[in-house]
Amino acid sequence: MRRKGIVFRNLYVIATLVLASAACASQQPNGNSLPIPLSPFEGTIGKTYEESEADWPRPPSAPDDAPNVIVILLDDVGFGQPSTFGGLIPTPHLDELASEGIRYNHFHTTAICGPSRAALLTGRNHHDSANGFLMEWATGFPNYSTMLPKDTATIGEVLRGNGYTTWWYGKNHNTPDWETTVAGPFDRWPTGMGFDYFYGFNAGETHQYYPVIFENTVPVEPDETPEEGYHFMSDMTDRAIARMKFAKSLAPNKPFFMYFAPGAMHAPHHVTAEWREKFDGLFDMGWDQYREVVYKRQLEMGIIPPNTKLTPRPDWVSEWESLSAEQKELYTALMENFAGYFAFTDHEIGRLLDAVKELPDADNTLVIYIAGDNGASAEGGMDGTINEIKGLNGIQTPIEEILPHIDEIGGPETEPNYPVGWAWAGNTPFQWVKQVASHLGGTRNPMVVSWPAKIKPGDKPRDAFLHLVDVVPTILEAANIPMPDTVNGIKQKPLAGKSFLASFNDPNFEGRSEQYFEVFTNRSMYADGWKANAQHTLPWRQDLAPGNWDEDEWELYHLTEDFSEADNLAAKNPEKLAELKAKFDEMAEKYHVYPFDDRGSARLGIPKPPVPGAETDSNNYTYYSGAIRIAEPAAPPMKNNSWTLTAKVRTKGKKTEGVIVGFGGVAAGITLYLKDGVPVFDYNYFEKHTVLKGDAALAKGEAVVELDFDYKGAPGELGKGADLTLKVNGKTVAEQTMQATVPGRFGIDTFGVGEDSGQPVTFEYKAPFRFTGEIEQVSITIR
Repeated sequence: MRRKGIVFRNLYVIATLVLASAACASQQPNGNSLPIPLSPFEGTIGKTYEESEADWPRPPSAPDDAPNVIVILLDDVGFGQPSTFGGLIPTPHLDELASEGIRYNHFHTTAICGPSRAALLTGRNHHDSANGFLMEWATGFPNYSTMLPKDTATIGEVLRGNGYTTWWYGKNHNTPDWETTVAGPFDRWPTGMGFDYFYGFNAGETHQYYPVIFENTVPVEPDETPEEGYHFMSDMTDRAIARMKFAKSLAPNKPFFMYFAPGAMHAPHHVTAEWREKFDGLFDMGWDQYREVVYKRQLEMGIIPPNTKLTPRPDWVSEWESLSAEQKELYTALMENFAGYFAFTDHEIGRLLDAVKELPDADNTLVIYIAGDNGASAEGGMDGTINEIKGLNGIQTPIEEILPHIDEIGGPETEPNYPVGWAWAGNTPFQWVKQVASHLGGTRNPMVVSWPAKIKPGDKPRDAFLHLVDVVPTILEAANIPMPDTVNGIKQKPLAGKSFLASFNDPNFEGRSEQYFEVFTNRSMYADGWKANAQHTLPWRQDLAPGNWDEDEWELYHLTEDFSEADNLAAKNPEKLAELKAKFDEMAEKYHVYPFDDRGSARLGIPKPPVPGAETDSNNYTYYSGAIRIAEPAAPPMKNNSWTLTAKVRTKGKKTEGVIVGFGGVAAGITLYLKDGVPVFDYNYFEKHTVLKGDAALAKGEAVVELDFDYKGAPGELGKGADLTLKVNGKTVAEQTMQATVPGRFGIDTFGVGEDSGQPVTFEYKAPFRFTGEIEQVSITIR
């Protein structure tokens, strides 16, 4: 009986322990729902502290051995530009990272900035993430609003909820710019999308010398000027290194996720002469020979398969030898400037990567370096430009207007982008360029992955067919963290991507079996090694909207045997083409691609939603001093309309100066300011300035300065002329007539009262040129 009693008691104890363990397990978070609650209280509570046992609640912590993760995403880089993938622009730090990890030569983006970033951050296709195109071109459809939905939580949200610290540096092209004012809402800012810290800009690009920077949600100005050596690329790198070191000194066991997204290599291509001059003469051979040289290097390096063909020059790129001496001089200078900017960018990222090697857990740091959110950009037009915003407004600049400024290229007073031919060459060996999602020149980008603790370096590139949507599931598997079913009570859309973690040690990993592509109705369908393409719009013609989608010519390529899309098999295999066209329509319905919209500059002028809480039925806008960094869509609609600006100010006569209202920047904009007490209005029409100046300084005391802008276009007509009248206390002091005005957007800078923050509208003053008097109010009436 005693033996049976012992056995019974042992069984009872075991059963009790099992049940207790199960109960405990049921209380432990499994990551399938975020946020994860604090740990349950496991102490005891008596009537006094002497009879009680404390137990502090514990926030979620990352799984054991979860790696630090750094995702580096460059902008507008062609497959054939960095030396790491056979290009002629030296990128020694990317080369070094590749020697420590592995290259991928079948990695794909969406072909355009914001959509690529939405896919990268959410692991869902860009249309399902409401980013079918860019926020500046947003339309009122759920898949094109650019308002990231709550059922597509970002990788930052998931990792932070599982014990990571999360940071975002650089470009944010996923917050609608009408939501980037002090009125918010802030839930679609980086800090509302799962990131503990943000330092960067909320736009597709920024001026690198006069950036529009936010720290978290607060606007900040650089602490140096361009003359003192300021450049945003160095600034964001310095801050990333400092925070990373600080975090590890305080919490060495807490992993971090860093999203490092420079404005480079997007235009404007800003770099000092020191870097630009390193490439003097390097590209004199022209773009035709550049492609030949890079193609041979890619073959020799094993970046492309031995049977790869170099696609021929298309009819929209001129033969280099047919160009005039003036064309060659300008085009070469713009390419040298781009190369200098790229080399400088590589240098700065090298500083970041060197700092990573100094961390206590450097070996357990996963670096995913994606060289480009799309292919090289042809948005500079046929001749290139030193005012790329002008091109985005659908207006081309004659070469004769650019040549006199050739020595200024890359400096603060220019916004350069190179010509179409260099973009085409940069995408060697493929066809087409950025925006053209139908072809690999728009969508195939270099990627390098390093993780010293887990990856054995290899010289041969991985050839698994991958897409941006695959990055999130890969990071989650590496960290041993599940994708939650619900986040903040909202059921999540399934991830569209799948992990490629297995490819780190399996060279034969195959990747995705299918993927659709669509941007600006340039579209493509990949399935099981075959790819059908329909090119529709031209990136350098924002004024062109072809329509007639049924007339697009479809092409067919067998990528398994044709790496570069060189052999169009549409005529030989119409059955396969029809199958893939039907598959594209199926995917377009599933992932909410429709409706097609090929309007370029016309979409820029479409009114965006008002600032939340703003009066929507009024044409009157009133602002006070300190109202700054108001994004263009959230500012008064002062283009293609008549309006009156009235400023009530108090001055000290000639001693008062500064900006009353500033809107836009170097590329285009308007500013009303006092200089030596004299009122000046300047309309910067793509660097052609219409200036109205008063005849005397304002008298000491109160004054009313008024600008009447009488637009001459009919309703719906864009960019027409205007009559301008400057008044002081009701008296006309200056008049001017403009033959044309900005039709779409002033650019990448903002609207403000009391200063011209960011880049200056005019170089007649030094930004921000804060007003030294008092501004009672500024009112703008749209007429």
